[in-house]
Amino acid sequence: MDENERPMTPLHPGQVWVLRIRAAFAALFPIAAFVILERSLPPDLGIPPGLITSLVVLLALAALVILPRRRWRAWGYCEEEDELHIRHGLLVRYRTVVPFGRVQHIDVAQGPVERRFGVATLVLHTAGTRASAVALPGLPPDEAERMRDRIRAKIRQELA
Repeated sequence: MDENERPMTPLHPGQVWVLRIRAAFAALFPIAAFVILERSLPPDLGIPPGLITSLVVLLALAALVILPRRRWRAWGYCEEEDELHIRHGLLVRYRTVVPFGRVQHIDVAQGPVERRFGVATLVLHTAGTRASAVALPGLPPDEAERMRDRIRAKIRQELA
């Protein structure tokens, strides 16, 4: 089956909210910077007070509404017998194949925001130096644990 035709499983819908919250925190810094910039501008420039900050806030709000859902839709995964296929990215599209024989360590991570929205991240640590940790976010916790246990069993089976 061609890589582009492989049916991918979407992430849990709660991941959209995780992405939105992370984007909101990331947007605070540019907004604060533009507030400081706007306050430091000389008043004789003729720029109405609050105009620059308002435009930045509007852009941030648009990004919070549109981008997280698009980023969520770009993610997908396909678990096969001996490997995990992961797809993600909007501008630059990544397709990662993780052969289970290369996996050395597996983590299931879940921070407070992820716990609140019922998602977890499966992290596969592989042999090698380039991209040696492959993360698959937005999984239901029981699915992440099931995948971890299945991959671990597959690795043990290959070692025996």
